[in-house]
Order: sequence, then C-alpha cells, then structure tokens
Amino acid sequence: MAVIGKTRLDSGWLAARSTEVNLTGVQLTTTHPPTGPSSPWMQAAVPGTVLGTLLKNNLVPDPFYGLENEAIIDIADSGREYYTFWFFTTFQCKLSGSEHVDLNFRAINYSAEVYLNGHKNVLPKGMFRRHSLDVTDILHPNGQNMLAVLVHPPDHPGKIPPEGGQGGDHEIGKDVAAQYVEGWDWMAPIRDRNTGIWDEVSLSVTGPVKISDPHLVSSFFDNYKRAYLHTTTELENRSAWVAECLLNIQVTTELEGRICLVEHLHTQNLSIPPGAHVQYTFPPLFFYKPNLWWPNGMGKQSLYNVEITVEVKGFGESDSWSHLFGFRKIESYIDNATGGRLFKVNGHPVFIRGGNWILSDGLLRLSKKRYKTDIKFHADMNFNMLRCWGGGIAERPEFYHYCDIYGLLVWQEFWITGDCDGRGIPVSNPNGPLDHDLFMLCSRDTIKLLRNHPSLALWVGGNEQTPPDDINTALKNDLKLHPYFQSLSETRNALEDLPMTSEDPSQYLDGTRIYIQGSMWDGFADGKGDFTDGPYEIQNPEDFFKDSFYNYGFNPEVGSVGMPVAATIRATMPPEGWQIPLLKKLSNGYTEEISNPIWEYHKYIPYSKPSLVHDQIELYGSPKDLDDFCEKAQLVNYIQYRALLEGWTSRMWTKYTGVLIWKTQNPWTGLRGQFYDHLHDQTAGFYGCRCAAEPIHVQLNLATYFIEVVNTTSDELSDVAVEASVWDLEGTCPYYKVTEKLSVPPKRTLPIIEMKYPKSKNPKPVYFLLLKLFNASDYGILSRNFYWLHLPGGDYKLLEPYRKKKIPLKITSKVLIKGSTYEIQMNVENTSKKPTNKSLIYKSNVADEQIGNDYEMHMMEPLQGWSEERREVGFLQRIYRHFSRADDGLRVVEMNGNDSGVAFFLHFSVHAARKEGKEGEDTRILPVHYSDNYFSLVPGETMPITISFEVPPGVTPRVTLRGWNYHNEHSVC
Repeated sequence: MAVIGKTRLDSGWLAARSTEVNLTGVQLTTTHPPTGPSSPWMQAAVPGTVLGTLLKNNLVPDPFYGLENEAIIDIADSGREYYTFWFFTTFQCKLSGSEHVDLNFRAINYSAEVYLNGHKNVLPKGMFRRHSLDVTDILHPNGQNMLAVLVHPPDHPGKIPPEGGQGGDHEIGKDVAAQYVEGWDWMAPIRDRNTGIWDEVSLSVTGPVKISDPHLVSSFFDNYKRAYLHTTTELENRSAWVAECLLNIQVTTELEGRICLVEHLHTQNLSIPPGAHVQYTFPPLFFYKPNLWWPNGMGKQSLYNVEITVEVKGFGESDSWSHLFGFRKIESYIDNATGGRLFKVNGHPVFIRGGNWILSDGLLRLSKKRYKTDIKFHADMNFNMLRCWGGGIAERPEFYHYCDIYGLLVWQEFWITGDCDGRGIPVSNPNGPLDHDLFMLCSRDTIKLLRNHPSLALWVGGNEQTPPDDINTALKNDLKLHPYFQSLSETRNALEDLPMTSEDPSQYLDGTRIYIQGSMWDGFADGKGDFTDGPYEIQNPEDFFKDSFYNYGFNPEVGSVGMPVAATIRATMPPEGWQIPLLKKLSNGYTEEISNPIWEYHKYIPYSKPSLVHDQIELYGSPKDLDDFCEKAQLVNYIQYRALLEGWTSRMWTKYTGVLIWKTQNPWTGLRGQFYDHLHDQTAGFYGCRCAAEPIHVQLNLATYFIEVVNTTSDELSDVAVEASVWDLEGTCPYYKVTEKLSVPPKRTLPIIEMKYPKSKNPKPVYFLLLKLFNASDYGILSRNFYWLHLPGGDYKLLEPYRKKKIPLKITSKVLIKGSTYEIQMNVENTSKKPTNKSLIYKSNVADEQIGNDYEMHMMEPLQGWSEERREVGFLQRIYRHFSRADDGLRVVEMNGNDSGVAFFLHFSVHAARKEGKEGEDTRILPVHYSDNYFSLVPGETMPITISFEVPPGVTPRVTLRGWNYHNEHSVC
C-alpha cells in the first residue's frame, strides 16, 4: 500500500533527442525501455530544460561563458525537432484497492505527450499551467512503472535578427511562454527557448476523496484586534459510492524549540456523492490579536501552518494539504499628494524600495537552495518589494515561500510585454498571444497556485503594455476585489461599515489584492502608459536628489551599472575577455568607453554617458588592469546605488511613494544592472543599497548638502542626535558637529543641518564624511553612513596615492561550525590614533547576530594571507599574532602600520584553502552572507561583521580581508 501524500520524481531521468530514437512511446514504456545513459540516451535534468540536459552531459559549451553561446545552434536554424526530446524514468508505486494516484507536472514548456506503461496522454500547450493525470488504472500491479514524456518546444520560437533586440523577431509573443528567451538588452538568446519539463514532477497518492486548491483569506475588524480565517476547498470523490467524510482544518503556530501550538481545530461532516466535484467553505475561524505578517523592515513575518485533511469512513485519512499562511491585509490606491501608487500593509503605508526580478537562472535550473539565497540577499539589502517582470516566468511557489519568510512583497506580472506585444522592429503582434483562451487558462491556474502567499501584493497585466482588451477585461473580472478588500479612504477605516455580503471572500478566485492593467498605468510612472520609466544608465550621484530627476510618484524601473568583481570576469570569460575598456577622449571633454566584444556580448553598460556624465571610474584615475578597473567600479557601484535610493527616500511621501531598481540580479553572466552576479558574489552596490534602505537612516543630500534623517517606521524617533565628522587624507578631523537632541516623526524624512565643510576655509579637495545617528541617552548607534567626497568640479584622483597608507588594524575572529555551515564573527578595529578626544565612543550600528547554542565551537588560527602579487611585507606592515588569554574561542590579529587615517573600502571574501592550484583559478566559496561588507573605518572605530556560508565536502575555508589601502590579505583558515 502506498503512503498517502506526494512523492517528487526528480532523479533517475534519462533524455534523448527525438530524431535519434526509433521507438514509439508505447514501446519505450513496455518492451524497449532505455537501460541507462548510453547513446542516444543521457542523464537528464528534470526539472530543467533540454539545453540544461545537454550542458549537464558536456554536449554543448557553457552558454554563459564568454562567447560560447554563439557556438550552440539556435532553434531557428536547427528546426523545432532538434530540441524536441524524450524524457524517461521509472518509479515504484503499488496501490491498495481504494487508493488513487495522480501524475503531476507543475509546468512543461511547451506541449507534451505522456506515455505510462504503454498508455498515452496528450498534454495541452502552455508554459504556465499544471497538468494532473489520474493514472490509478494504468499502474502495474507489481509496482514497477515506466514513464516517457515527449516534450515539444514553443510553437513560435522565432528568429534572432542580426541586430538582436528586445525579444528577437517577437514571434515568441504568439505563445503563452516566457518572452525573454529570444534575447533582450540584458540577455543573450536561449537556444532551445527553455524547452523542457522545467518544473516539479510528482506522484500524489490519495484515498477516495481528493483535496484541490484550497483558498485561504484573512479579514480584520476592530483595528486588527479581531481576525477571521476564511477557507474554501474543492473536493472530489473518485469512488463509486457515497463518501462519508470528516473534513478537518487545523491552524498551528510554531513556538520556540519547534513546539507547535494548536490555535484552531474544526471538523465538519460531509457526504459527497460518487464521482462528484464539490466546493466546501468552512465557517470562518476567529482569532483575537493574531500575530501579523509584515514586510521586511516593518515587523516580523509571522506565519501559521494551515492543514486541511479529509478522512473517509471505512478508509481513514484520504488526503491532506498544508500551507504557511500570514495574517495581513494589503491595500493600494493612488496617493493624492504624489500621484504615485501607495501600498498599505495592516493599515500602515509602506515606502517601496525594491527591485525588478527577471528569474533565477536562464536555463531554469531552479532550486529551493538558490531561491533561498536570492531572496535572503534582497532582504539583506533592506528591500521590501520584488517585481516579477512580465517577459519572464510566473515565479514558482518556492520563490514565494522565501518571500513569505523574508518579507518581500511581490508584484507578479502576467506574460505580456510591449516589445513582443505591439511594438518593436519589426512591429510585433498587438493582440498578444494567438490563443487568448489558453492565456486565461494559464492565468487562472497561476492565480490558484500562488494566491495563498502573504508576500503576493498585486497582479499586473503586463510589462510596459496592457493585455488585449478581452484578456484585460477577463483579468479585471476574475481579480475583482471582495468588498472587504476594496480601498478605504483615510477617514473611513471601520470595516464594520462595509456592505455585508453573503459570499465568503475565500470563494473568489482571489479577491484580496489589486489588479493593475500594466506596469506604467494607474499610479506607476505617469499612470497613462507613456514611456516614463527609466533611465537605465550611469548618473551623476547628486542628480538623484534633484527635483527635476523624475517627475512621477512611483518609478517601476530605474537602472544603472553593475560590474562584478574581477574574479567573476576571470571565472566566466577567457583571457581575451579580461581586457578593460579603452577610454577614448572626446572633443567635449567627456570620455567614451570602448569595451571588448565579450563584454559587449554580455551587455556591459559603460560608466560614462558622454555629454551628460563624466566617466565615473576615471574619476579615480585611469584604470591600469582588470583588478584596478573592477575595484574602482565597486566604488562607483556603491555610490551610484546608495545615491539612487537616498535620492528617492529624501522625498518620501512628498514626491515619491516608491521605486524599483532595474534590476537586482542577472539570470546569466551579464554585466549590467545587478547587485550580485550569477555566481552569487555581491557587488559593492549591494551594500550601498543595504545602507540606503535602512528603516532608520541618516544621509547626506548630495544636491543640498543637508544632513537628513529618515524614519520609515511607524514610531516617532525621540531623544536622538546626529554626529558628523570629516576626515582628511592625512588622518586628521578638520570638521566635527553634534546636533542637539532631535525628534523625527514616523514615516518622515527630516532635513537636520547643513554640512558646511565644503564652504569652510581651505577645505581638502578629497575627504571622508562619517554620519552617525545615535540615541542621546546611551550613545547607541541607530544608523551609520560613510561617504567619500570631492569638492564641486573635482575628482577622486588623490585617493590613488592614498592606497600606500599603512593603517593599523586589529581583527578579532570567532568561528562556529555546524555540519557544513560556518558562522564567523569578526570585529575589525582601526587602531590608528584618534586626533582628538571630542568624538563619541566609536560603535557600529551593526549588531552582533545571535548564534544558536547548538553550534560547535572551533578555534581558528589567523594566518598571513597570500596576495596575488606576492607583495613583500617588510616595511609595508608587520603582522603580529596575539592569542587572547581568556578561554572564549577568540583569536586576535594585530596588523601594525605607521599611518593614522581611514581604513578605506575594506571587504571580506571566502575562499577554499588549497596548497596547490592553477594560476587564476577561482577559489571563492559562494554564496556568502555578510552582515556588511565594503566598509571603511575611521581611527578608533570598530565594525562587527558576521559571515555565514556552507562549504563543500573536504574543503577548508579561508576568509580574507582586503581593502583600498590594505593589500596584504589577512586570512583566517
């Protein structure tokens, strides 16, 4: 007897090109199954794509490396048959007499024929729909079963014009499929157009009665003191007799120590006729002051586990379903003051600072582990929203699960984008996909798949386009709001005043979140669909603060540069791709960057915009080589994105309601618009955003030079003060100010005081500014912000000789290990002498993270690291080892230096410690989560950093520290 529940079929798959298999699906699953990975059969990537399978078997070069994508034949040239593949596996499943089993495909691109034990089923078209086949009567009595799936590519894969462009020739827009696959200005074409069984395959075993697509909805009354959980589920009786059922719903919450508290348990008796499909709505479950789910930065992401089970008389438990659920209410309307769309969660306005999300990987190598890293990275940047762009995919439930966990609101678009649906060269079909009924079927199925996630904030018809009129009308009707969730005015907030309805909100398809017809309509951009998003290039940092920079309340897309570190370039490109851009001087005084062909192919965005923006890398001096270029690029990345977010935040609620950066990540090894690369190494822009998007933040307005305090929380800040100190390149502090005690209202950005150092007598042409917002009562730091600045019209070239400074550092480390997971607590102190005693005790606003007691403590000896250039230590600096006497697991390294001043732009990285290795080999361990990175320390200041990562089996990690004026790596092995 099989166990009730779901079993994933995610291993043991084989694949073969259909033109190389001279057998039918019936033969493959009866008399002539493949016996193993021998030609033409190979090990398959399921879930995954055909191209992913070919790459797994080294039958194509890596399309993400260098120009290797050009060596892979495109479906336009090969024909669809070339990427039509068989996928085959076997599985064990033996049923009892009253059990039933479904074979489930959560998504296939684009259509398929399924053969199980010689029986054929044709799966209809559409990339974004679930397929469930009742195979109870097809399974073999002995439990041994053979499954073969013939997968066909999209019907209209299109061609790639020589000039490339957004969506190639736009033919893919005729199908209900991801539209980026013909290439974009940030992406090379995907040669197989993502053909494959690209999402989960599973078997579901049930008894006579099956549960399908429960819908969970919460409603609130009495200012969120009273809450109700509404639940509707579909039930199917597959037996030939009346099923006498006990239908149960249980709601639990997890307490400390993995102990669960049962909040509700309700049981209902039902009789379901034979063969019937019925819909049952539970009586609303009452909760008093439930723990609410909040977006990142506003509170906890409290989640309850809702489990529905059905027991059948004479059988026992027949089926079960569970889902994590968050009590929260999302409202949205156009703000009168700004004209931008405003979001409220649980009655509180949310200032949106987030990013545009394409998809995790261009070959759809999706995994819970990668999703977890991706989403945690966004939470670490203090973002609170992600927009799933319409040219990509309907994101998977695992993506939403981690958005629920980490508090990222999600804007989910359907599969319409103007480039493939009404414009472009050639002009694309304005009527969307050819099959509108198919589009709606996929839309409704996607809504059912995702609607129970608290992170899902809104549905949007398409990217820079609205769907065809009939689809748009159908979506508006399907996604109409239940009266409980229609926007309330500021003066009318009593839910009891709403009209009563006999229809339970969980009986709607959704009914809880808004539908917007397109990404530039109804409170986004100019609200009318005109091209008023962007820009997408390098900007002068001060321009973000100017009133003229952007004219509308909510910008759904504004983008810029995204150069990764040099190690990523070396890991993803051959040596000819390591050549940095030529800097061509123009007659108007600006610089034009001329990049190598591999960078061009990987969609590099220059760091200059001739006639508008001087080359921001060249401000630091002409780059000498790849390492120098990438290090200077990180300085620019940090400044660029911090200024972008601080510029928007400077006018929070007075001009803007939100901004989404284009874009946060790349689904391949691209060189633009990213805060971490495809290998999961963060750029410095990541930490510029992390700083700027703090819920409580102190910042410098780069246009007015006023110091501002930002309070995005719902509580007033009182008894706080700001410290501003300027540090020059000689290590002195020529400017120091501490404000009087301040109060900052909730949800406000408040100008505090002008930073007048540039107007003082003989200001230095390049200097550092450290801002700290602190509690006046105990000097606890609430926000810390470090700037490097030059006088108007100047540059940063004086920072080049500053690299020779020898700043003494003291590094304390403590390592905790649990299995393959490392957590390292670092304290880095600049021990150079402070010039005065008037400054505050230097603390960091980064709190030490709490570590669980189940970690195993290990001692780690700090060692002198190897620099790439094998620099002589000698007079540069001497390293002393000092072991703390207390038996606390700490290790201390003191790095002696002769100079006083700022330790500038320090950054950690984690590597595999190897005694021997190839020259230029990428030894990085990725991903790594840092509590902060790319940081600077003034004399006397200490920064605590927490570093966490997993190591592969048999690998010893080595943590290194480098910086602008610290080139001898400090290593901890």
